[in-house]
Amino acid sequence: MPSIDTVLEPNMVKIKNGVENSAKEIGTRFDFKGTSAKVELKEKDKAIEVVGDSDFQLEQVEQVLYAKLTKQDVVITFLEKNEKIEKLGGDKVKQVYKIKDGIEADLAKKITAAVKNSKIKVQAAFQDGKVRLTGKSIDDIQQTMALIRKEFHDVPLSFDNQRA
Repeated sequence: MPSIDTVLEPNMVKIKNGVENSAKEIGTRFDFKGTSAKVELKEKDKAIEVVGDSDFQLEQVEQVLYAKLTKQDVVITFLEKNEKIEKLGGDKVKQVYKIKDGIEADLAKKITAAVKNSKIKVQAAFQDGKVRLTGKSIDDIQQTMALIRKEFHDVPLSFDNQRA
């Protein structure tokens, strides 16, 4: 039976390029000279750390980061902003952005419900951060993929691991 996986995976190369470009701009901008403003990618933790002298400066660095990530075609919804701003030594503050990887359980439930409600003869099963679509024909699976893209257009979902 043909199947395909619906996944939510960030392109880490593009994210890394966006963060590096942000760091370059922060290093050269006049309003950041002599401050502790910086942006750093923690690949192992799948997080981006932004450090600044004040909340206002964090917002400015965030704008630079978002602009550079957008130029790299990274969907900003991959970033989950930590609501709590951490105080570091002195008057420095830090903001952490988690990079989403994998479909969360509540989104998976919505996807499987949408597939079941569509009356297309395809089964959807959630496992290991992926939603696997299985059906009797590839046409049904492709129809379901189009439905998922339409229903969840605001979520950067992709499809991989197709088996015929």
